[in-house]
Amino acid sequence: MRRFRYLLDPLFLICCALYAANRWVVKPHMHAVFFHYWFNDVLLIPCALPPLLLAHARLGLRAPNAPPTALEIAGHLAGWSVLFEVIGPHLMPHTTGDPWDVAAYAVGAVVAFLWWQGGKLSNAFRTGRG
Repeated sequence: MRRFRYLLDPLFLICCALYAANRWVVKPHMHAVFFHYWFNDVLLIPCALPPLLLAHARLGLRAPNAPPTALEIAGHLAGWSVLFEVIGPHLMPHTTGDPWDVAAYAVGAVVAFLWWQGGKLSNAFRTGRG
């Protein structure tokens, strides 16, 4: 099994750098709708899940150094979608829930899952074992 490196995971580091670049370099100087509204949403799972799973591992709630499972990713995707797009707008009246945000979270979740599964997923499809 491939070792998951949590805060040293390359996807986590790349996505955090992309978030910072979008926040402080791209958005102030570019008016493309995607970068203003959904780019950072795509980065939610790759940026937020590794620190949370590290805490879960330290508390003994998950196997240490195991890559995130589909269930962990889907559970956090669902939970954060409800929190940010359903509950959040009721707590913060100046915000609204946006189904496109949930779609962006899901795209990031799928990319992260494929990354964290490494070659294991493609080998399963190639050999017919899943």
